[in-house]
Amino acid sequence: MPLEPRVRRIVGLMNLVDRGGDDVPIDVRRRVDGALARRGAVLVMPKGPAPASTVDHLVPVRDGRIRVRVHRPVGTGPFPAYVFLHGGGWCVGTIEERDPRCRQIVAGARCVVVSVDYRMAPENAFPTPAEDCYSALEWVATHAAELDVDPTRLAVGGESAGANLAAVVCLMARDRSGPPLVHQWLDVPATDVTLSQPSFEEVPDGYLLDRSTILRFRELYLGDLDRVTDPYVSPLLADLRDLPPAWIMSAEYDKLRDDGRAYARALEAAGVQASFRLLEGHVHPSFAFTRWVPSARAYEADAIAALARAFAR
Repeated sequence: MPLEPRVRRIVGLMNLVDRGGDDVPIDVRRRVDGALARRGAVLVMPKGPAPASTVDHLVPVRDGRIRVRVHRPVGTGPFPAYVFLHGGGWCVGTIEERDPRCRQIVAGARCVVVSVDYRMAPENAFPTPAEDCYSALEWVATHAAELDVDPTRLAVGGESAGANLAAVVCLMARDRSGPPLVHQWLDVPATDVTLSQPSFEEVPDGYLLDRSTILRFRELYLGDLDRVTDPYVSPLLADLRDLPPAWIMSAEYDKLRDDGRAYARALEAAGVQASFRLLEGHVHPSFAFTRWVPSARAYEADAIAALARAFAR
């Protein structure tokens, strides 16, 4: 189907914004994208109900510490916990940009949301971002009592590169006999970093995630492109048995569309329950258009409800 009318207007406006091109230094790109995101988040995402508390913690990781932001719901715990991983091509993005979404999840699923400020490429290339996210999951499980969290009801999820990291964290938790997970929520995930899925060629540029951006972020994240077949880079290529049930969304006008579809099919073939949603008429960042696009808002409500059901089980 064609782009939804409201999505088309947002795409048109965002395509008018000059971000300086894909050849600008990554620190400049972060400043530009961060400023746009801070303004844009207010425009496209409702702020969400205030949680009972929002507290930043420093979590030890290999060779340093990272910040995690813990949003706690109103009420009496212990609560289930959702570890949230922001997107941005493993290179850009902040936890502040996704505070509005985290607040919606806290209220809708009545869970603690732990938003992870993982270290990013190129300064911290693969495998550092994934290892940071896994360390954050371990920290939540280890400090469950302190956080008022039920360690038997943990989930992980994210958007785009964050969804890639969430899928990898699920693999790590299984491979390392780590914290048990009851759910993985993957929005517009990158699961095949070899870029072999048909949509990478079929979907043209101009829909807010272009070919040059994907290639640049992949190079900055990996450096050595021989790593694209590593299962912790391209989870589609992993042994997918014994993973938590998955909720996966792809957008019709997204070069990564078929990554999500293929991952859902591969999980089901491995005996893992997987629910797949295709947002027709939508683009890569449509999950963020909840203020102005009713179908994006309805999708968000459905995804949060699926998370709540997973915790209830």
